[in-house]
Amino acid sequence: MALVIPTAYAAAIGTKMEATLLNQNTTRISRATAIVLLCAFIVYVYFQLRSHHSLYDDILEGDEQTDRDRRRDLHKPKLTVTESILALVIALTFVSLLAVFLVEQIEPLVEKGISDAFLGLILVPLVEKIAEHLTAVDEAYDGQMNFALSHVLGSSIQTALLNTPIVVIVGWGMNVPMNLDFATFNAVVLILAILVVGGFLRDGKSNYLEGVLCVFVYILIAVAAFYYPNFAVEAGVGESTSEAH
Repeated sequence: MALVIPTAYAAAIGTKMEATLLNQNTTRISRATAIVLLCAFIVYVYFQLRSHHSLYDDILEGDEQTDRDRRRDLHKPKLTVTESILALVIALTFVSLLAVFLVEQIEPLVEKGISDAFLGLILVPLVEKIAEHLTAVDEAYDGQMNFALSHVLGSSIQTALLNTPIVVIVGWGMNVPMNLDFATFNAVVLILAILVVGGFLRDGKSNYLEGVLCVFVYILIAVAAFYYPNFAVEAGVGESTSEAH
């Protein structure tokens, strides 16, 4: 809801307000929204780690008992604390390098005709979260739905409540007018995805039919995003062509 409010405001006002003033107001709303989202993330972390951590522990411990591979996993050799820290450092290093290389290739890809929407909605999240996706699929296959949801929804909540507002606030500090005025297409897709997934999760259970339907929804979004035009790039091409004439 918070991520869509600035987009809804800008779309509702439209041409009724001067473009400069509309952009300023949208940026102010986005900054206020970013502050609220960060506060919500702090409350969420406190709720999960401090005040109600026992609730999460009970749920996840119950999931561990239903793991099909539990006996085999218990007999596997465990990493020491030092080995775990070293593995995390190595993994973070390679993930960071991968993110840097990916970001550097975004502009050339857009210039070659790959849409911004496809990169932002499909390609970047898929590469960035591939490990979590595979882990969630494995946990869902083993019947550990709470573990699977904690991985999938946890990363989504972190992106929505932490990463996105931090971008807005950092831009604010650098005097760069970053706002949450997304394209209407992105806002509508976000709402529809939340409704679909929320409907599937309402009964607390899942099956292969719901999983296949979720994959189909993802494919439909990917196809629409792939053909979504890059208006900024096209506008730049049009301007350069008119100048040449």
